[in-house]
Amino acid sequence: MSGFFEGRTLVIASMHRKEEVLKPLLEQGLGINMQVADGLNTDLLGTFSGEVARLSDPLTTARKKCELALDLSGCDLALASEGSFGPHPAAFFLPANEEWLLLVDRKNKLEIHARHLSLETNFSGQEFHNLEELEAFASKVGFPSHGLILRKSKEELDGMLKGITDPQQLRTSAVHLLETEGSGYVETDMRAMFNPSRMQVIGETAQLLLQKLNSHCPSCQFPGFSVTSAEQGLPCSLCGTPSSAALAHLLVCSHCQHKEKVSFPNGKKTEDPQYCQVCNP
Repeated sequence: MSGFFEGRTLVIASMHRKEEVLKPLLEQGLGINMQVADGLNTDLLGTFSGEVARLSDPLTTARKKCELALDLSGCDLALASEGSFGPHPAAFFLPANEEWLLLVDRKNKLEIHARHLSLETNFSGQEFHNLEELEAFASKVGFPSHGLILRKSKEELDGMLKGITDPQQLRTSAVHLLETEGSGYVETDMRAMFNPSRMQVIGETAQLLLQKLNSHCPSCQFPGFSVTSAEQGLPCSLCGTPSSAALAHLLVCSHCQHKEKVSFPNGKKTEDPQYCQVCNP
């Protein structure tokens, strides 16, 4: 079953050039041919800049993208990506990028997804009242390799300029805003084609997806046999108290639901005392 997807055509549901990072990884990793879904407008399902609200959770939205791409292309294998940005759930003072990748195989009635949460993002925005404030922000977020968006205010949609990567265009547009409005709002453009940092996270998510796709169920041999949950409680090597580290992983097949429990998944039977709430509270 090593060639489960080999020779098939996979359609990617993207209009923001995500195939630039996904195509080489998946074609080599799966032996497939990838094409972009022509005419697919994924912005109808939500935009980062606020024109269209995303009404569903990321995985459901990715599934809708796949369904649209499959219907448009006539293929039976599709891939979609969906990203979110906001405070990190554990370190809420830091911005984070959460990416989902979903592969839908209509031929085999199979869905396999991967999720990746990364702090490697320039997601940010601020009001500016002069060019010095704007230029300081632009430098901080990696402009011009990373695109910017200008608008009158944080919530204003009218007259918004997206995908700015030219310093002269940024300056000219900002001067116009300052002259007419007295201030402006600048933010990072989080669309993949204007954000190399996000593109890198999408690539990392693809590597996680490939691991799942190349992990086959020992019962039915379908791909997608992967960890679905972890059991905490690895004992401290000094006092024996259960820690928050993984004692076991539960692997479940997404096709036949075969389950296996793997003890000591990280190759150790005890945890270092520095991570013990008793020895190092």
